[in-house]
Amino acid sequence: MERRNIISGVILLFASSGIAFSQNVEFNKYNFPDHKQELSYALSDIATGDKFYDEGPGIYRLAIDNYLKAYKFNSENALLNYKLGRCYLVENNKAEAIKYLEKAIRLDPRINLDMEYNDANFLLARAYHLDYQFDKAIASYTLHKNALTPEQLAANVKTIDKMIAECETAKELVSHPVRVFVDNLGEVVNSAYPDYRPLVVPEESLIMFTSSRESTTGGKRDKDSYYFEDIFASYYEDGRWTLPQNSYDLNSNSHDATAGISSDGTILYVYKSSGGNALFESALIGNTYTLPEQMPGIINDGFKQASASLTFDKTTLYFTSQREDGYGGQDIYFSKKDAKDRWQKAENLGATINTPYDEEGVFISPDGKTLYFSSTGHNTMGGFDIFKSEFINGKWSNPENFGYPINTPDNDVFFTMAASGQRGYYSSKKKDGYGEQDLYIITFLGAAKPMVISRDEALLSYKLPPAVPGTAPMIEINTVLTGVILDAEDLSPLQATIEIIDNSKNELMASFESNATNGAYLISLQPGKNYGISVNRKEYLFHSENFDIPEDAMAKKISKDILLKRLEVGSKIVLNNIFFDFNKASLRPESVAELDRMFRMMNDFSSLKIELSGHTDNVGSANYNQKLSEDRAKSVVDYLIGKGISNTRLVYKGYGFTQPVADNKTEEGRQLNRRTEFKVLEK
Repeated sequence: MERRNIISGVILLFASSGIAFSQNVEFNKYNFPDHKQELSYALSDIATGDKFYDEGPGIYRLAIDNYLKAYKFNSENALLNYKLGRCYLVENNKAEAIKYLEKAIRLDPRINLDMEYNDANFLLARAYHLDYQFDKAIASYTLHKNALTPEQLAANVKTIDKMIAECETAKELVSHPVRVFVDNLGEVVNSAYPDYRPLVVPEESLIMFTSSRESTTGGKRDKDSYYFEDIFASYYEDGRWTLPQNSYDLNSNSHDATAGISSDGTILYVYKSSGGNALFESALIGNTYTLPEQMPGIINDGFKQASASLTFDKTTLYFTSQREDGYGGQDIYFSKKDAKDRWQKAENLGATINTPYDEEGVFISPDGKTLYFSSTGHNTMGGFDIFKSEFINGKWSNPENFGYPINTPDNDVFFTMAASGQRGYYSSKKKDGYGEQDLYIITFLGAAKPMVISRDEALLSYKLPPAVPGTAPMIEINTVLTGVILDAEDLSPLQATIEIIDNSKNELMASFESNATNGAYLISLQPGKNYGISVNRKEYLFHSENFDIPEDAMAKKISKDILLKRLEVGSKIVLNNIFFDFNKASLRPESVAELDRMFRMMNDFSSLKIELSGHTDNVGSANYNQKLSEDRAKSVVDYLIGKGISNTRLVYKGYGFTQPVADNKTEEGRQLNRRTEFKVLEK
């Protein structure tokens, strides 16, 4: 897998003459004639440090320990200061990196590595860049650029100019911060090793992520000396995250990484290097994810497929891949399922999204219209930044940088949105981290006046920073419907199919299932739609709910347990998605989905005989309400007869306001009393 530490990938080494300067003190007997024993120890410490240094950035911390011992003996050696600076830069300690690199250049302005290359100014520029000292970074990048030979300049000017441009972008973004809280998930979850690629289940009670920590399966290290990647899981219990556990069933002795999760948490995507750098799929059965199975070759057709995101209706997969038809590095592709549930040939998302650099960590919003991803191209602050693009008039908009403090001059990647839309999770390499990349949670605050959301209970255990001025990124704040689906008689949990319909279009938006073990479900509903929700299970009456959420709706969480009634004589349900014009019996178009659902049930159970009943509140006379309720029930029966259901199987009745289910003294109660019911007469 590509390392989260960008430093080792971008270091440029250039030729120089290697002339020593008098202020540079070498480790030799001529400089220390009276300290032969101490010199011997120092040279031994350097040799041990060099061994770790040469093995790769994954164990630079061990090189630092040995170099510092030699440093106590001789702090005036340019090469030792250079190596310490380079190690600290990888280890995310920018202040120390700057201190040692500045000293290395002061001791020898042409300090080089292996007496062939000169990149100290570039490393110092990078250290300034990561430490938010952007003007100093630009000056050092420019100094480095001006020292190159014509051949070196031709080969590297594009990279250097890009980093200078990143500093200018960073200055602008830092001066206009967005209104968010960005909080480290804490030292219980994060480690001194790289922790990244977070995925959260809809309830935000479980986070899965990738880590290259020492408890990896098999305990092996890669060529860069980082431990092989494994998938870990942490649960949110009693207001805090638990100690992460290795997800052994998902892991192997090679690289295994979280790649994506469906919006309902039932499908997990995993990256495995042992499968040819491919995507694997795992299904949630009860509370356990099955052993991952490799996705078809039409998806895994590139050099590497590393992250994936499934649309809410599970018909389109967005994923990153490195392919010959790409724009360079990893690109974002998408594939759609056909009528036989097979993935079709993947298509590149195009040059608006993809760049000659890497795109990574793709995430598609529930409505399929907003794409979040990370990129080292576009207008980044440095390394990977998180961007968003909206699908408008048949095409993707120009990506918009998510802004500071979400993005930083280092790597910010693998953003995923919680179902509520109030919070996001991602990995970043910040000053307050515990080492390498850490996992962070973003709380979106909205406009400065008024604050759109409050601090959720899930954040009470964190020490939150004060709010910052600015404009929030365009994030949909969703209503979350959650609960369990149970048998109405014995309250046993049920696995049922949940359908979400856009009533205004009579269009099925998504279909998924509740948890087979505990019946749990979670639905994220965006503002601006009239939703019909239907819960179905064989041998049970369907259950319907209606949620008409205006565009300016505030985010909220609705807890609703659903009791399904068995299809038996006498069973009765309320048809919550049958709508009539005001004071009339004419059916509104938004009723079609519910009416068709009844039609399918009557076809599936050919001997079923039902009563459709109308009910009203107590506003108006008894005679008026009796007639209105009967006419409305008849309208439903007439629709079903028109679809081909025999009139001998249908009975309609009007009960006016004689059978209230709530108090008519309140508008809420009167609304509940205005209803259409479905009752089984014969099975």
